[in-house]
Amino acid sequence: MSELSMGMLLLIIVVLTIISAYFAGSETAMMALNRYRLRHLANEGHRGARKANRLLQRPDRLLGVILVGNNIVIILAAFVASEVAERLLGDTAGPIVGAIVLTVYMLIFAEVTPKTVAAARPEALAFSSAYILQPLLKVSRPLVIFVNWISNLMAAPLIARTAEKSETLSVAELKTVLNEHTTIPRVHQDMIVGILDLENATVEDIMVPRAEIAGIDINDDTATILEAIESSQHTRLPVYREHIDDVVGILHLRRASRFTSRETFSKAALVRETEEPYFVPMSSALHTQLFNFRRQKRRVALVVDEYGEIQGMATLEDILEEIVGEFTTDFTSDLGEIHRQNDGSYVINGSVLVRDVNRALGWDLPTSGPRTMNGLVLEHLEAFPDGQVGVRIGRYAIETARITDNVIRTVKGIAL
Repeated sequence: MSELSMGMLLLIIVVLTIISAYFAGSETAMMALNRYRLRHLANEGHRGARKANRLLQRPDRLLGVILVGNNIVIILAAFVASEVAERLLGDTAGPIVGAIVLTVYMLIFAEVTPKTVAAARPEALAFSSAYILQPLLKVSRPLVIFVNWISNLMAAPLIARTAEKSETLSVAELKTVLNEHTTIPRVHQDMIVGILDLENATVEDIMVPRAEIAGIDINDDTATILEAIESSQHTRLPVYREHIDDVVGILHLRRASRFTSRETFSKAALVRETEEPYFVPMSSALHTQLFNFRRQKRRVALVVDEYGEIQGMATLEDILEEIVGEFTTDFTSDLGEIHRQNDGSYVINGSVLVRDVNRALGWDLPTSGPRTMNGLVLEHLEAFPDGQVGVRIGRYAIETARITDNVIRTVKGIAL
């Protein structure tokens, strides 16, 4: 090496720096690739993506060829830099100063800079690098396999503990991807998240409570029954005798049009037009019930508890609203049940579901217990309040605002 000129030695260092920067950048770019987008591009026929995907099937060998190549380059650069330093500073100070200067130089130009660029544009570098890394891997396969064998032997205990992990996304991870790393319109994101949430919700979470079921008591007089049919805001009503537990069937109001006049009306005709009631357990997951509605060709179900007593009513529309949001034609829904105040707090109807409050306000009130705000506040108070009482639930301050008939009608809440 002594016969080479100083200019040639410096040129060799520059070339080795470029090669080292290539290896460092390729490593970062390959590891930073979005695996799902990579597979999509590979399936679409992108040649660079196909090669990169093939290399990433064995990341140990990919890293092996990159690190072996990079270390060889760095060792060569150290020899050349040592020669340059000895010529400039002598045999005593040259090696020490040369090592320090080379370390800083390589750190900046062969590590930090290329890796920063690669992290910002991984696809551009990774796809082009795949054309070089693939033949390099074939050429150096024996050495890479030997190095991998030793490293895998040493890493075996750690690999064994993580062997069961896969690249599949959990529901929570998929939600994060949808919310942060996608160009899908927000409304479509919300629909997809709604579908994913069906697995974690049950029929009990979306049913109309027993006390709020609108129906027809067949024992009422004709005028009352006709008024209930004509004023109904729903397309299907349960028909029962005296109480909902003695249900006769479900009446579709479209069928009721043929006997809505007092002259043609008869209770027997009304009963004949009803469908057999369809019962479902409270614990049914929403995604399961959605398929059951389709299989049974039903749109309305009466929800029963473990003792067979009717606790509420659920409809296909209720489940679909979990996905697409409110689309009911009920004019009372436009009045709103959550009202923002000037101080940043919210006045909330006590009958509103906790899940709906969380969805509307972005809160995270507990949903594993009571379904409504009324029930949630009572659970934390552990006694019925005599007047306005405040309670802290997580990071939210909730205050009872109006109480009638032993029910908390409205509450006032604010995030702390």
